[in-house]
Amino acid sequence: MTEQVIIGIDPGTIVMGYGILSIESDKPTLEAMGLLRLDRYQSHYVRLQKIQEAVEALIERYAPTNMALESPFMGKNIQTTLKLGRAQGVAMVAAMRANISVTEYAPSTIKRMITGRGNASKGQVATVLQYMLKIPDTAMMEKNDATDAVAVALTHHLYSLHPQGSKKGGSWQDFIRNHPDKVAK
Repeated sequence: MTEQVIIGIDPGTIVMGYGILSIESDKPTLEAMGLLRLDRYQSHYVRLQKIQEAVEALIERYAPTNMALESPFMGKNIQTTLKLGRAQGVAMVAAMRANISVTEYAPSTIKRMITGRGNASKGQVATVLQYMLKIPDTAMMEKNDATDAVAVALTHHLYSLHPQGSKKGGSWQDFIRNHPDKVAK
C-alpha cells in the first residue's frame, strides 16, 4: 500500500519540470517525470493558465498527498525572477485547491540533500537520482528540469524521514501549528 505520493515541481514559464514519487515503507519509487513545454505560447498569461491546467491534470491522475516546489532564486534579471514566482504561485494554488500540502525548498538545499553538496551541478543531481531511483538511460531527458523536479520530491521525502535534523523552512501550515502565538486574530 502506498503511504504517500509526492509531486515535485521545478517551476518555469518556458519549461516546467515535474516528478512523481510514490513512497511505500519509506522507499521512493519514480512513477513519472516529464516536461511541460510552454515556449509555443507567446502570452505569459496563457503560459500560467497552461501550468495550472497541467498541474491540476497531474494531481487528478496521480492523487499526490504532498507537493514540493523549488523556490525561485534571485537572478540577475528581476523580471525572470518575478515570472518564476508567478509560475510557482500558480502551481501552489492548484495544489491548495486540491487540499494538498505545499512545501518549498531552496535550490542549494535540494542539491545538498541529493548529492551532499549545495553547489552541485544539475548534471550531478541527475546522475545521482538516476542511480538512487534506478532510472533507465532511456527515461533520462536532455533537459534537467524533469530530474530537478524529481530531486525536489525526493528532498521532501528525505526531510520527512528526519524532520528534527533538518533545517527545512516547512510549510505555512507547519509554522502556524508550531507558533500559534505569532498568528494575528
